[in-house]
Amino acid sequence: MNTTANGYGVGRREFLRLAHAGMTALPLAASVAGGQEPVGTVLSPSAPRSYAKKIKLGLIGCGGRGTWISSLFTAHGGFTFGAVADYFPERAARAGAQLGVPAAACFSGLDGYQRLVTSGVEAVVLQTPPYFFPQHAAAALDAGLHIYMAKPVAIDVPGTLAIKSLAARATREKRVFQADYQLPRDPVNVEVAKRIRTGALGKLQTIFSSGWAGGNGYQDPPLETSAENRLKDLVWCNDVALGGDYMVHYDVHILDAVVWALGKTPVAALGASAAFRPSVHGDARDSSLVVYLFDDGTMWCHQGILGAYHDWIKTGRLTASLQGTQGTACLSYAGKSYVRGGPRHFSGGVPNPEASVRTNIDEFRQAIDAGDCANEQVVRAVESNFTAILGREAAARRERVTLDALLAENRALLPELAGLRR
Repeated sequence: MNTTANGYGVGRREFLRLAHAGMTALPLAASVAGGQEPVGTVLSPSAPRSYAKKIKLGLIGCGGRGTWISSLFTAHGGFTFGAVADYFPERAARAGAQLGVPAAACFSGLDGYQRLVTSGVEAVVLQTPPYFFPQHAAAALDAGLHIYMAKPVAIDVPGTLAIKSLAARATREKRVFQADYQLPRDPVNVEVAKRIRTGALGKLQTIFSSGWAGGNGYQDPPLETSAENRLKDLVWCNDVALGGDYMVHYDVHILDAVVWALGKTPVAALGASAAFRPSVHGDARDSSLVVYLFDDGTMWCHQGILGAYHDWIKTGRLTASLQGTQGTACLSYAGKSYVRGGPRHFSGGVPNPEASVRTNIDEFRQAIDAGDCANEQVVRAVESNFTAILGREAAARRERVTLDALLAENRALLPELAGLRR
């Protein structure tokens, strides 16, 4: 396997596919070059902290990413797993065996999460198709639990508003609620964003960002009499009502990073989208072009395509280029992030997504110990989720759509769950 620009000995296409599935295994030191200021540190897995009491976790969603991230929680040293739940009993049993969970605490079926939240755990890790996040988070808060949730936080406007309300409730009830985004936790991207906010680019003019549709697309087998085959192996990524569309569940990584770096969201969008994967049975679109518009006149073009980017873009996928009157900056998931030109040049470095997940896990534990329930990460994740949904809808409808109109419409997306085991 050839070493590529990401520096990890993994082809970029394979790296990003695995990163989305939650199966990357990366070195932990972010590569930083030429920074004039410190850019932070990350927790090393080789030196887990010692805790007098470990927090008992419940894992809801035992697929590829669920089992991968559970290993990072275990390696941290501050957590232990007391229960697992998955729609498929064999997956719950396998994850339970790996995590030392007794068989009686391995739950399955659509309602398995309800039994998990009342099983004696203190926090939950949510790793299911994102349609289920609002109801799972609500059940966890009803049981008085802390919440660590994957992205995206929801697949539609009502679900996103529900997460916003649940985040406020968690703060009131002194519970930690965290959304697991990697770019804003990486020290290289943190430094780039800091310089953007302090005028390193001059007046911001345009933004270009690129997604990747998860690489070559996800397997999309024929529809069956029930949705059971859509609930595993990332097949759900092809169904808008389960996964939110490719822009919402995958490209949201870089959309979230731009919203985070700028501290503002677009107010309208226009665009177009289509599906180009070899076998199309779900209704998700895997390729899109969207122009976002801000109320101050800033323009943001986002493209997500299926397959290779070839040679017209050199910065990699899940990357944003911000152009200002004095300089340019790049934010990236696994390519190089930097600031070029202008008064605050920063040669940057290559972010490390797995290290950022470990940082999130460590900060989750620290927030619980400190009683820090501001939950700023999930509050920001709500705003970036609205941005992703706005882009999806504008591209699908092929017309100009405003965020205000989407919020007023408040359209719910409901998957067909009839015939599934409870």
